[in-house]
Formats: sequence, structure tokens, C-alpha cells
Amino acid sequence: MARAGAMVAGRQLRIGIVGAGHFGRFHALKVMHSARELLSGIHDPDGRRAAQVAAEAGGAPVLSYPELLACSDAIIVAAPADHHFDLAHQALAAGRHVLVEKPMAATLEQADELARLASRNAVVLQVGHLLRYSAEHRAITERISRPLYIEATRIAPYKPRGTDVSVILDLMIHDLDLVLAIVDSPIESVDALGAAVSSPFEDIANARVRFENGCVATIAASRISLKTERRMRVFSQEGYLSADFVKRELTMIGRERGLPLPGTGGFRRESVTWRDHDTLAAEHAAFAASCLDGAPVLVNAMAGRRALAAALAVTQGIAATRARMEASGLILPRLQGD
Repeated sequence: MARAGAMVAGRQLRIGIVGAGHFGRFHALKVMHSARELLSGIHDPDGRRAAQVAAEAGGAPVLSYPELLACSDAIIVAAPADHHFDLAHQALAAGRHVLVEKPMAATLEQADELARLASRNAVVLQVGHLLRYSAEHRAITERISRPLYIEATRIAPYKPRGTDVSVILDLMIHDLDLVLAIVDSPIESVDALGAAVSSPFEDIANARVRFENGCVATIAASRISLKTERRMRVFSQEGYLSADFVKRELTMIGRERGLPLPGTGGFRRESVTWRDHDTLAAEHAAFAASCLDGAPVLVNAMAGRRALAAALAVTQGIAATRARMEASGLILPRLQGD
């Protein structure tokens, strides 16, 4: 049998999916409709749920994880976050390409181990930062390369899905990844505040991230809000950008693009809108191209690790802030086990 990780241009990529939950189902349906992918099977501890998703996705078999590894060229890890490392590690060790949902692991040491294993076995390791394939991400990165200050807000009503991790790893990590994509500098410091309200982990969080080059980003995230809001404002050398991701609208004030603004000394205003874009299909197409054709991996292990490091720094910042508040008497200490 040929090595599963080997690139074979022109054929379909046999993909096994681990996890038949919300995202696992979507992944299965995308594979079913992809010309370059073939669903080899689904694995989930909940056999009934796995069977439902498998039937909806064209009747793929429900398999044990070893069986799934044996009949697949690639594995998509869409299980709960605390299983990402172990499942991805097993797949990479077996020589399978891997697309692992974010966060790629629980610790930086785990992320480094996955990267080493993928490199040693010459297989693709892609991290599921879905917004990297979105029209909004492209609209911002095409216009901004030297940001000075970034302000991002991502809030949504409560949903049980995703509460196995904090709002930092669930929602804020999207904006952290986008910020990291346009700020070409290491993080210098993080000051953060957060609170657990409806789950054992932080449900609201605010972080101020300072980079070594002087750029500052303020990022707010909540999953217990009354409405959905996703916005970003950027002050940069190129100009001022404001984006509303819900309305799919972007405004840029600068000197290079758009219509002239009289009386402003040469500034122009550009207004951009975009239609719905199937980001998950774009992510799958990129994964297949990397596995079958050797195309560069857009969200590789290094990108996933950098986003994870930023999210962990925010988590540590929240813990440090809480410790100061408890020491000062501003808030009461948590009871053991809370």
C-alpha cells in the first residue's frame, strides 16, 4: 500500500472525520460535495450521532479510530478541544495529513510536538482558523500592512456549543489570529480582564495587546451578549479602516483608494461590500491542494501556534488581573473548586 501522506496529483483525497458534532457535520457535508475529496468514514464516541451524520453525508461508514486511520489519506479533527492534541498526534504518527480545528492543542509544547511530527513524516498539518479564508480577512489584509492601533469586538448570544473552552479560545482567537496576520512583530505584553458567567470558563474577556514595534490592539469578546456584533477598526500608516463583519461592509480612508474627499489634503474614501462566501469550502479546497498538489499551507502549524500563544497570554493576563483584584479586596477570592 502506498504511503498515505504521499502527494498524488489528480486523485481524490480520502478524508476521515473525527467528531460528529456541529463542525464535524459541516465538514462531512463539504467533503461530500467536493470534487477532490472523498469521505472515507466518521468516528465519534456517540455512535448514533455518527450514524446520523454519516447517512446525511452520503452513507459513509462509521468506524473506530484505528479503522478510520487505516482507510484514510487525511484526518479532520473536529472533536472537543481537549482531544485535539491526542487525535492529531495519532493521525500524524500514522503518516496522515491533518486538518485540526482551533485551538490546535492545549499547550505550546503540544503544538510544537505536532509540528515536529508533521515535519518528520512529511505530511500536511493545517489549523482550522476558518476566517483566514474569508472575504473579510482578505479585504483587510489587502489594505493594511502597517497598523498602529487595532480595536476588535466579537460578541454573541449564549450558545452551549463551544463552552468546553473559554471565550478566548472559542471566539477571541479569531480576532487574535487576524491581528497577528497584519502585525509583523512579536507580542511584548498583554493586559487582560475576564469573567466566567454561564460556564466554568471565561465567557467575557477584554485584552490589550502591545507589540514590540509599538502597535497596540484592544480586543473584546463575549458569548453572553444580547446581540451579535463583529467589528474591527484599524488606524494605520495606510489610513483608517472600519469593518462591520455582520453587515459585510468596510470603509477605508486613505490616499490610495476610493473617491477624493474635498478639503482633506488628498485623502480618499473607499466603501466595500462583499457577498456571502463559503469559507469552509475554501478551507477544504486549500487543504486538498496542499495534500494532493503540495500547495503551501495558508494556516500552518506556525500560524496555529502563534494564535494559541496569544490566546494563552490573554488567559494568563486574566489570571494575573484577578489575583491583583483579590489581593486588593476589590473582589472576593474564588472558592476552591469554582
